[in-house]
Amino acid sequence: MSPVANQVQAAQQQPKHYGITSPISLALPKDSDVELTRKLCEALKPYGVFEEELELQRRILVLGKLNTLVKEWIREISEKKNLPASLIENVGGKIFTFGSYRLGVHTKGADIDALCVAPRHVDRSDFFTSFYEKLKEQEEVKDLRAVEEAFVPVIKLSFDGIEIDILFARLALQTIPESLDLRDDGLLKNLDIRCIRSLNGCRVTDEILHLVPNIENFRLTLRAIKLWAKRHNIYSNILGFLGGVSWAMLVARTCQLYPNAVASTLVHKFFLVFSKWEWPNPVLLKQPEECNLNLQVWDPRVTPSDRYHLMPIITPAYPQQNSTYNVSASTRTVMIEEFKQGLAITDEIMLNKADWSKLFEAPNFFQKYKVGLVESKIRILVGNLEKNDFITLAHVNPQSFPGPKNGTEKEEFSTMWVIGIVFKKMEGSENLNVDLTYDIQSFTDTVYRQAISSKMFEPDMKITAMHVKRKQLHQLLPNFVIQKRRKHSTDGVRFITDTSLDLSLDGDSSMSVPSPTALSKTCTFIGTASPPGPHPEKRTASPQLSDAGKRLKGDEGERMDMAECGDNNKVKSSLRLMEQNSFEERVSQSDVKMDVENLSEGPPLPANPIPVVKNSIKLRLS
Repeated sequence: MSPVANQVQAAQQQPKHYGITSPISLALPKDSDVELTRKLCEALKPYGVFEEELELQRRILVLGKLNTLVKEWIREISEKKNLPASLIENVGGKIFTFGSYRLGVHTKGADIDALCVAPRHVDRSDFFTSFYEKLKEQEEVKDLRAVEEAFVPVIKLSFDGIEIDILFARLALQTIPESLDLRDDGLLKNLDIRCIRSLNGCRVTDEILHLVPNIENFRLTLRAIKLWAKRHNIYSNILGFLGGVSWAMLVARTCQLYPNAVASTLVHKFFLVFSKWEWPNPVLLKQPEECNLNLQVWDPRVTPSDRYHLMPIITPAYPQQNSTYNVSASTRTVMIEEFKQGLAITDEIMLNKADWSKLFEAPNFFQKYKVGLVESKIRILVGNLEKNDFITLAHVNPQSFPGPKNGTEKEEFSTMWVIGIVFKKMEGSENLNVDLTYDIQSFTDTVYRQAISSKMFEPDMKITAMHVKRKQLHQLLPNFVIQKRRKHSTDGVRFITDTSLDLSLDGDSSMSVPSPTALSKTCTFIGTASPPGPHPEKRTASPQLSDAGKRLKGDEGERMDMAECGDNNKVKSSLRLMEQNSFEERVSQSDVKMDVENLSEGPPLPANPIPVVKNSIKLRLS
């Protein structure tokens, strides 16, 4: 039976009440809704969001082999620890999945998030020693690496070509039955915090699936929303937008409010609901329950810091947490605007005035924010910029780009990100002088301080400032990302060695573009660079790293550039900062959780720890 037929059949079966409020509508799908859903499926196919049946079967086979390995390993551990034979026979052990694979919305080639659950006599140290060695013996296993000191400890590997991240949790049970339901809050009793964190992914995913009226409707809608978010550059938890679990919870809430709707209607209602949502009112899939386990939960009545969360989306499993703590004022503004534009487009689609392809058209970031360049620990820099009195919005583009070469023969890894900036236009002032020196320098100082305190500092790390004119932009970005082609100067990008540079005195005034009269839009490029060595993703974590150090490792250095422009607002020039480093390992995005407050706490910088030119960064908008 087709996905559309499944949805209609299930929608006609009246579900129980879901969510913390009554549904908005119980309307059943019309023929036109079914046809729009069919067209939605067709529109999604070219983007590779559906996996072929053969590939899906291969994943199931790999997970089955992994599950068998876990059971064998736990039996071996049980024998070594002299457990009774009768207990060993039924000791169990199991691999659970979570994330996009468990939700049923993974794309072609996506990795699998897995959890190894073991009984109480199996220690975490066993997992990272004997199980690691057992995996190493398997011929299908490649790229095996352990990240034992991560915030959520993990073993990463490729099993028969499929990337898998395996977490570990030891339960206070003698045996692990096949029928074990991880949603049982009682399982959390007497567990250490690392096991609770490891269990959280599975518990949240399973709760989401139990809290939606129709799983097939939910899955197709979520596939569409995730693709839309990625195409519109707002899919990134670490950069202050929303990650996969947050998008899943928003879609799940939409399904609860329209329990009988099919996917085409749900996509439209998604944009309707969240373009009008009164943030910071939280999104909840169920009423939070207190389990008396003394674990900290999201509760602004009790925890003052929770009151400052701007876009709270609360996980449904105990201990309830806000999955969007990274969201800033700027990223929330960007997402709300995208919700409104999504609503306008789906309004047209519902009236057959547009096709679904229009929803998935990727906007040109470089036309939205006329460009300049920057490199950073991105969220910290965005936070610094947001505090500047002259800046209304800072919008980071999650898509990264290869960084330019320095012209040396030495090989290095380099990555750039981009930040778009909207400046305020001050009334009664013909010229606006903006000094970003402190914003950027405090950011770079924070990065170095963190690198030193987490024992990641290397002598090769350095920051250099590079002045870039707009006509030289083509030397820094791939041609395909700049749709509006121009004649470019053949001037090279030059390095700055001045100890003080007033950019407002630069003579390049070619960056004037139209924008709303009250705002000046600009853009910032951000990147990282590192010297030669093994590919960062294949290195092993250094065991002595602190939590903050591991989080910093995920970025492998920072680099920054700025350039600004707007309606009759001419930015005289731009600046780019580049950091080069030799970090040992890149931790996956799921391990990277920045805490801005903690990053500023660290030892003072030693004298001249890194060769850096501290330029003044001044822009004049006229």
